[in-house]
Amino acid sequence: MNRHRTTETEEVDEVDEVAEGKAHRRRTVPALLLAAGLALTSGLAACGEAAEVRDPQTRTARDSRTVGLLLPDSTNRFAEFDRPLIERRVAELCPECDVEFASAQADVATQQRQLDAMITKGVRVIILDAVDSKSLSSSVDRARRAGIEVIAYDRLVEGPVSAYVSFDGERVGRLQGEALLRALGDEARDGQIVMMNGAATDPNSAWFKEGALAALEGKVTIGKAYDTAEWRPVNAHVNMAGAIASLGADEIDGVYSANDGLAAGIISALKAAKIHPLPPVTGQDAELAGIQRIVAGDQYMTVYKPFRLEANAAAEMAVALVRGGTPYGIATGTVDSPTTPDIPSVLLTPIAVTADTIEETVVKDGVYTVDQICTPRYADACERAGLTPPSPAP
Repeated sequence: MNRHRTTETEEVDEVDEVAEGKAHRRRTVPALLLAAGLALTSGLAACGEAAEVRDPQTRTARDSRTVGLLLPDSTNRFAEFDRPLIERRVAELCPECDVEFASAQADVATQQRQLDAMITKGVRVIILDAVDSKSLSSSVDRARRAGIEVIAYDRLVEGPVSAYVSFDGERVGRLQGEALLRALGDEARDGQIVMMNGAATDPNSAWFKEGALAALEGKVTIGKAYDTAEWRPVNAHVNMAGAIASLGADEIDGVYSANDGLAAGIISALKAAKIHPLPPVTGQDAELAGIQRIVAGDQYMTVYKPFRLEANAAAEMAVALVRGGTPYGIATGTVDSPTTPDIPSVLLTPIAVTADTIEETVVKDGVYTVDQICTPRYADACERAGLTPPSPAP
């Protein structure tokens, strides 16, 4: 299924900075969806970069009611969903608890300082989405020795963590691979794709890749495969431009993209090369821009991970630990990290989203409204896709 060039000027999408992927190998198969209400609140709790770290022999007071929340960056997902959802659920379950928040802005050294600062302040529990799963191991160990429980959130950090909450990463990759094969149809057998994986330093990236390869290998030719440094869309753009130059613009029938941010970079490279029609491109995270690209026909699918369920599970585990309990009543299985076996875990079920299922997934769950998706730029595409705002109440 060859693609041809067009002489028309194509718009090159702006490539935004986007984050991450998710998870590590599971030992059991949990996938229990935790019930909870969607609620967004905002709060500010700055965590400074303290130079002095609490002596691990000086343990956190057992009556501390502070939950530390360390997220890797301030992209839309974390700013609009994870942070406010976690803060709201902690407040609902534990009115006497405080949440101390900091964003690492995708910098490992910054996150190390933030974690050390929380140890110094004597928080009781830290919910940690690590920028780098290996580099934070020593800080996680210091936290444990200071009597602070660490919950690995979204990405399994190394070190003595007490619990882990994420999505089934292998399932994410399988959903992406299976969707790409469906898009290729009968032409998959003789087709050729490019595989754009996430960062090699992220254990989630390897998990997604494993699931995708399980679906793709033997059913389509993988002409080029890349690990995308730092999950940066600009790096995906460069990689994709290289694949086009190497394979030929007419010889790329589909692209496996590990997430929506990489898809933005990939699609901008395809458009810059004047490839039309665009080959099917996968994604993950159900970002608003990704959903809009799906409506417009530029991106084929994404993977929706109900962040509310993930955030609620982490908050519930944190409150249980703050009150001296354990996460076992919330966990639905266990996982092993390279350093720690049998970590109580919740691994949730991801959901594939295409143009036909936007309304029954992200719109139904209140992630986005039709008005948010169907801005004037996408109005015609939304009409073709059957996405129309609800009629106003009489």
